[in-house]
Amino acid sequence: MSVANAELEPWLRGTLTEVDAVSRAVLHALELAEEDVAKWCGGLSDEELNARPFGVAPVAFHLRHIARSLDRLLSYAEGTQLDATQKAALKTELDSGATREGVMAEFAAAMRTSAARVRAFAPEQLNVARGVGRAALPTTVGGLLVHCADHTQRHVGQAVTTAKVVAAMRDLA
Repeated sequence: MSVANAELEPWLRGTLTEVDAVSRAVLHALELAEEDVAKWCGGLSDEELNARPFGVAPVAFHLRHIARSLDRLLSYAEGTQLDATQKAALKTELDSGATREGVMAEFAAAMRTSAARVRAFAPEQLNVARGVGRAALPTTVGGLLVHCADHTQRHVGQAVTTAKVVAAMRDLA
């Protein structure tokens, strides 16, 4: 049985074959994140993006956190420490009052720049040692890239679940 390519998850579409396997997997995870966010979160209002059903973190938090954590993780992968702007942005991820337009624009921009940054790594760099945070916790470029994928997917799952709850509450009202 033939399935249309668009119905398959990015990793099954046979794309990005020019990219090494690790980077390809990370890029596919970022593509899936974009698709899931567009499908499940794209139609939420400002109020719904900031809603905290049952006290959980709002969709806006997860989308901002994805965007900003990718920037932080990729900075570490590139061998740099966080700058003052990144540290300040970290402290505002849970701020209320986010707009749909602002959150979606930040998320989309982060996906584009993150994909470009992932593509910039050569396969030979994957085992290069890196340190995370002030304590310089040990990892590698490859470890950071894989964490970009898994961390993004974890928060997309939480955003989608929260979006579904918010939509269900709207539909019940």
